Amino acid sequence: PPAHSRNDWIGPPDRHSNLRPVIFYVPPEESPLERRLREARQEAQACNQRFWARHNCAFRQEKEEFIYSRLKAKGLEMRDETGQKATLNAEEMADFYKDFLSKNFRKHMQYNRDWYKRNFTITFLMGQVALARALRWLRWKKKNVEH
Repeated sequence: PPAHSRNDWIGPPDRHSNLRPVIFYVPPEESPLERRLREARQEAQACNQRFWARHNCAFRQEKEEFIYSRLKAKGLEMRDETGQKATLNAEEMADFYKDFLSKNFRKHMQYNRDWYKRNFTITFLMGQVALARALRWLRWKKKNVEH
């Protein structure tokens, strides 16, 4: 982002996680509370990035292995006679998706618990920052009215 920017910048989706990375704006006079909020947001983003990159990698690998094993069981190759990648029908792929989700249920539950905890913390910090900014504004307003 340009040096004069006063906003967070959102990038294109990451090729592994499919998440859009955020470059967080750091105000020149960031308070310790604002820094805690920004760091909590950055840590949440990093955790989401790690989880979804690993998850998507495992998904793609297991999907390829599943397709290969099903095609092999049918006596087919990974590519058809025209060179196109061979595919399975929707019902066969539904078996894979169901199995994959069942196998990864605990990981998803743990991810969701962590995600909710992080978001609760971020929301709480956002409330504290908003209150601190409102109080700072009121003090400034009172000071300017007295002069």
